[in-house]
Amino acid sequence: MRHFIGEFEEIVLLTVMLLGEGAYGVGIKKEIESRLGRTVSIGALHTALQRMTDKGLVKSELGEATAERGGKRKRFFQVTPEGVSILERAKSDRMKMWQSIPKFS
Repeated sequence: MRHFIGEFEEIVLLTVMLLGEGAYGVGIKKEIESRLGRTVSIGALHTALQRMTDKGLVKSELGEATAERGGKRKRFFQVTPEGVSILERAKSDRMKMWQSIPKFS
């Protein structure tokens, strides 16, 4: 089954890849806001991450509990091979479209 992703999902996937092993909810949110200057609600982010988990584009695991979080554990995300593939396809599709636009003088 071929999955399609929207702009926000693409941004989230790219950010998870960028952050590597340290990709967790609040960190992803802060990175997107810092790099793109756009506000991200944590609810929208969690919804997107769950949707992409369901599609097999990301996987997650719980980290260790920390005192600074009151004993709560962070959920860390990683892009799956299917997620990488869909990002590569999205980049290729976008480049084909950009390259098809006639040059204006």
